[in-house]
Amino acid sequence: MSTSNTNNPATKSKPRALGKGLESLLPSRPATPAPVTVPAAAEPTGKPLEIDLELIDRNPFQTRTNFDEVKLTELAISITASGVVQPIVVRHGPNHRQDGRFTLITGERRLLASKKAGKATIPAIIREVSNLQAMEMTIVENLQRADLNPMEQAHAYVRLSRDFHMTQEQMAERTGKDRASVSNFLRLLKLPDSVQRQVEAGELSFGHARALLALESPEAIAAAAKKVLALHLSVRATENYVQGLLNPESRTKEPKPSIPLDPNVREAQDRLRHSLGLKVTIEDKKGKGKVIIEYSGVEDFDAILTALGNKPGL
Repeated sequence: MSTSNTNNPATKSKPRALGKGLESLLPSRPATPAPVTVPAAAEPTGKPLEIDLELIDRNPFQTRTNFDEVKLTELAISITASGVVQPIVVRHGPNHRQDGRFTLITGERRLLASKKAGKATIPAIIREVSNLQAMEMTIVENLQRADLNPMEQAHAYVRLSRDFHMTQEQMAERTGKDRASVSNFLRLLKLPDSVQRQVEAGELSFGHARALLALESPEAIAAAAKKVLALHLSVRATENYVQGLLNPESRTKEPKPSIPLDPNVREAQDRLRHSLGLKVTIEDKKGKGKVIIEYSGVEDFDAILTALGNKPGL
């Protein structure tokens, strides 16, 4: 006769522990299944496996050149508290059967932050893809992020065009951007190298770069960029300055230095510019002001409507 063990504390269900990650708190998405430790000869399963961080090599096709150390540290703190919510994607290294190594495809920030957090392993999904497929996945993932600098985005689009023979329309479709935005980023590569470096370093914004492109010669663009930086000109002041250079008879006075924007306002302004691929100006006075979005055609206007959640033409 078996004895009931319903009163045994060891058999009672334990309350669910906290800190299991954001996935378990989102009602619209099922919680990510707990990953299992990767075996010695792991094969692609589509399920996350725990892989030793020391066995993962960085992505040779990475188009990002800058990683914000502050944001990386914030991510590391989050990973320490809640773990890695979204698995990275890897593929077998060229000598995997001998050394068991993997090569990263997507998720480099999560990989770097996990190392910074002192983690030994990371959840990863193994994919069997070619070099070209891995390169495309890397580039598209990066372009769908909001924190790439304008020059990184421009070079990423060039690689899609050069290596995958994509048209601007195809690139826009794959990355969720509008065609005009893709075209505007590609035009940045016409800037002189010195000005490209200034854009990449964040000294000049995407809007500044677009305004400077109205000038014809690389020498004129470089000289104008130097003046813009010296006077801390806003995008609107830069456009007026460039128009004065193009039409000297309409120029009445030298541009005045702009009042520096609050860093938080400037960051919001830059994010809107990068997201829309259009000139965006935020005029802020003690927490009040207005957001000005300028467009030069129907395609740009449709892009604004789409970004605001409305379908073009309605």
